[in-house]
Amino acid sequence: MKVILTHEVPKLGSAGDVCEVKDGYARNYLLPRKLATPWTKGGQKMVDDISRARAARAVKSLEDAQSLKGRLEGSKVNLSARAGDSGRLFGAVTTAEIAEAIQQSGAGDIDRRTIHIGSPIRTLGEYEVSVRLHPEVEAALTVNVVPSK
Repeated sequence: MKVILTHEVPKLGSAGDVCEVKDGYARNYLLPRKLATPWTKGGQKMVDDISRARAARAVKSLEDAQSLKGRLEGSKVNLSARAGDSGRLFGAVTTAEIAEAIQQSGAGDIDRRTIHIGSPIRTLGEYEVSVRLHPEVEAALTVNVVPSK
């Protein structure tokens, strides 16, 4: 099935791309989550509009992403979470909590969907997290999880 991506989908493409995917993947994942729309002849106009808007923002956002990368990589974000005596958390640290901690530290406003955690954070300690700021710019960030009082 041919679909037009309306949002960035990891390992598939970015907004405005036309992709050929399996019917079940499109019907059960992409379309219900509004990540894509079915491709039609009239849909090509939407692809052109998205591409034009992305091209207009690309240069400005690339420069912004580079400067934000410099601020993020030079900082360490502290995040407090409830933990037991053994250092195991009650639950896990989410990308929304990390995005909020980045914003509170003054490093910048980050969308939680651009943050990638390798494996779930369920214990206290330091973790490396990657933030995709732009299709060409990715920053590595250190998150220090400390127990809350």
